[in-house]
Amino acid sequence: MNKNLIAGLVAALFATSASAFTPFKVKDIRVEGLQRTEAGTVFSYLPVKVGETLNDDKAAQAIKALFATGFFKDVRLEIENGVLVVVVEERPAIASVTFTGLKAFEKEQIKKGLADVGLAESRIFDRSLVDKAEQELKRQYLTRGYYGVQITTTITPLERNRVGINFAVDEGEIAKIKEIDIVGAHAYKEKDLLDLFQLRTPGLMTWYTKNDQYSKQKLAGDLETLRSYYLDRGYVEFNIDSVQVTISPDKRDIYITVNISEGAQYKVSSIKLAGKLLLPEAELKKLVTIKPGDIFSREKLTETTKKISERLGNEGYAFANVNAAPEIDKKARQVAFTIFIDPGRRVYVRHINISGNTRTRDEVIRREMRQMEASWYDGAEINRSRTRIDRLGYFNDVTVQTPAVPAITDQVDVDLKVKEKPTGSVMVGAGFSSSEKLVLSGSLQQQNLFGSGKDVGIQLSTSKINSIYSFSYTDPYYTIDGISRGFDLYQRKSDTSSLVVGAYNSKSLGGGVRYGVPVSENDTVSFGLSGDFTTISVDSNSPVQFQKYVNDFGSTNSTLLGTVGWANDTVDSRFYPTKGSINRIIGEVGLPGGTLRYYRTTLQHQQFIPVFSGKSTLALDAEYGFANGYGGLALPFFKNFYAGGIGSVRGYDTSSLGPIDPATSARLGGNRRLIGNAEWLLPMPGMGLDKSVRLGVFLDGGQVWGAGEKMRMGDLRYSTGVSLVWSSPMGPLKFSFADPLNKKPGDNIQRLQFQMGTVF
Repeated sequence: MNKNLIAGLVAALFATSASAFTPFKVKDIRVEGLQRTEAGTVFSYLPVKVGETLNDDKAAQAIKALFATGFFKDVRLEIENGVLVVVVEERPAIASVTFTGLKAFEKEQIKKGLADVGLAESRIFDRSLVDKAEQELKRQYLTRGYYGVQITTTITPLERNRVGINFAVDEGEIAKIKEIDIVGAHAYKEKDLLDLFQLRTPGLMTWYTKNDQYSKQKLAGDLETLRSYYLDRGYVEFNIDSVQVTISPDKRDIYITVNISEGAQYKVSSIKLAGKLLLPEAELKKLVTIKPGDIFSREKLTETTKKISERLGNEGYAFANVNAAPEIDKKARQVAFTIFIDPGRRVYVRHINISGNTRTRDEVIRREMRQMEASWYDGAEINRSRTRIDRLGYFNDVTVQTPAVPAITDQVDVDLKVKEKPTGSVMVGAGFSSSEKLVLSGSLQQQNLFGSGKDVGIQLSTSKINSIYSFSYTDPYYTIDGISRGFDLYQRKSDTSSLVVGAYNSKSLGGGVRYGVPVSENDTVSFGLSGDFTTISVDSNSPVQFQKYVNDFGSTNSTLLGTVGWANDTVDSRFYPTKGSINRIIGEVGLPGGTLRYYRTTLQHQQFIPVFSGKSTLALDAEYGFANGYGGLALPFFKNFYAGGIGSVRGYDTSSLGPIDPATSARLGGNRRLIGNAEWLLPMPGMGLDKSVRLGVFLDGGQVWGAGEKMRMGDLRYSTGVSLVWSSPMGPLKFSFADPLNKKPGDNIQRLQFQMGTVF
């Protein structure tokens, strides 16, 4: 067989005027050496076809094209009697990717990451990808503090031109922060400055927070926190001179040294407004939170420029530019500021664009918008719109952008992007509380039925004391004006024999309709009408008052219940409020048409005050309730108020405060209740500003009075203690340890109280 080898790859790539071979007409093309790759794949990459003339340029292009596929580690061209023979040697395939010693990461997670870059079983083996994978795996370990990690990659040839890849990992130990030093601090104690840092040396909770492991991003955040701390206290010339991060030879300990220059503390000498003010200067000056004579604070200065910018934004000036120019007097240690205001052009909103809502209908989102299309831009209304949409509870994230309309100087669009979250849930679970013991519960809830914003719920809960079965339906926009309407059906059973209150059994069946009418952005008036049928049973162990009520009015009662309420809500978060207030008035009355005639009213005020720049919160709660019968009928004893335990006065047994039956020593409840709580909520030490776990230091007070008893402040019971609240994945967990401050003879004390899961 006569074969002529075409000039080698180098000659083909670098041939100039001299041809590497005599061009010829290709009679046929044959491929040799294939094992996995289809011959058609090779033909598709060849720049020459049967019947065409092959020259040195096309031969070079063919070799380049086949090498570029990545399928082959060798390619050559041969001629055999006018037949072009393509001889290839395939790269091996990856038969397996395995790991040994891998503990810090999930193997499947790492395999998925490698597959994304082309390193996976059945893929073509590429040594460069293996090297990259090894370096990336090492980098991931370094981000978790495994600075001593060693990775050895072994490539094992297998039959049928395959290879096995094994990454042998010696993780070593996680390097921990041994010491953090701040050099140059004189105005403040180093310990106090280090308390500002998220990074810290190993402590009680660092096993959970990982804050004792070095992170470049966390350190950058800590340094900015340190800078802000000084600038907010007048140190205008503060500077971070250098930062050194070193690791011990055994790669187990990390040392961080921050060198700073504090400079002198400056006071504000004057504040001036300049530029195009548009609004009255007196009105703008009210927005200036930093005054002459104050110690300089960058936070207050930033707050001032932000307030002025937002105020102009409320007038339609979306792109207002507000800057503060300082004039430093080093000798007097004073700084003067001129705030320059450039409002720009007034703009209005062209379109409101909504995206990301694959399930929720546009109308459900648009009806919460307070910024309208074709109206002047209003920053306050846009922020209010975002808050209202976020409060729906249908979305994990709500972002708003206001891009300028291209080629138009006085228009913007409002681009609203949401990220939906599941709004339906089927839950079966158990909880435990110090009062109700084991609580089994289940619920079916759909907060956004078919994307309409309507709410449907079915709930059942059973414990030793209470059993509840209920169905509810709410349409938050029964009318276009935002009037809500809801329906409820329920069955409740109670057995108080295991509590300190008077023993009785009750079974209630009822249902009703309710409405909510918004009267302002933060105020809602509600009212409803329902029917209730209750059966009460008492025995010889029940208090005499309870037995007398059943004898006088019967064991079966019907109630035509009217409810009315008002609520004002300005808190910043439903789950972790840090500022704002909630005021409520809730009243119910047994109307003519039923056998019960009574009224029951509760007034409540809650106030949340940020403390220490919002790092902790002071929560205040005051509640007063009163009830009575009318029309010659007594207040039903099962409508009495009770106090004591988690939710009212901690440290006292549940429902143990108030009037006592002299014969049975059981608690009777009363027709008036006064409760007050003050609690300082703090983030868990070692967890930074994470609010899912919070500690509390509290002072509780309260009491219940019966009919005919005079309300005396001396009757109030007080307690103080500490609390722990954890919003765990399984539900809220609440613990408190309280010590009564003025317990009286006969009081039931329960210092440790807890509630696990949700008790309905």
